Amino acid sequence: MLQGLSMEKLGGLKLISEEIKDILKIEVSVLMGANLAPEVANDNFCEATIGCKRKAQDGALLKKLFHTENFRINVVEDAHTVELCGALKNVVACAAGFTDGLGYGDNTKAAVIRLGLMEMRKFVDVYYSGSNLQTFFESCGIADLITTCYGGRNRKVCEAFVKSGKTLEEVEKELLNGQSAQGPPTAKEVYLMNKKSGKDDQFPVFTAVHLICAGEMKPAQLVDCLRNHPEHL
Repeated sequence: MLQGLSMEKLGGLKLISEEIKDILKIEVSVLMGANLAPEVANDNFCEATIGCKRKAQDGALLKKLFHTENFRINVVEDAHTVELCGALKNVVACAAGFTDGLGYGDNTKAAVIRLGLMEMRKFVDVYYSGSNLQTFFESCGIADLITTCYGGRNRKVCEAFVKSGKTLEEVEKELLNGQSAQGPPTAKEVYLMNKKSGKDDQFPVFTAVHLICAGEMKPAQLVDCLRNHPEHL
């Protein structure tokens, strides 16, 4: 079970919020956003998004519970999209880390972020239809994606993975002080889902991240995936 995703029988995906709801028999809301934990702990200004399914009933209370001067909350009635953004951005951050490790600059990373965001949106549309496009412009969407691709642990680990030649497990132990990068296992689950659905070629960035993490593709080949992305053909 990962942040946002867990594998369900027959190769499907099940959201963590759905797992909790099934076990506890309660309605579950989701908080995600561009808020790296150390900065939140230092009371630096940041934003976050709460996704719920009953905004009219629960939105005001949820905002009152979490909203502060330096932790600004926006509530949207789109819990699935908020949760999936929080999981899938880690996969894109791995791709950003690979390009950093290869020595590419901000232009390449911008392409990773843009194409990765497109794949995030498409993934949500394919497997959890009914999302609101505006949600991807909330803190949980593009803002969290940018933050993670520049400052998150997944980017950091994947950059070191490329530069050091060590395994992901070795790099995690050296850099994360007991934490783990969520991107590689999430990429595996996403890959398995897309493979079973016959859609893996529609998500070249997601697919490349898994194959690189699994040792089945060289990191340098990621740039070929960017060059030949369906958007460019």
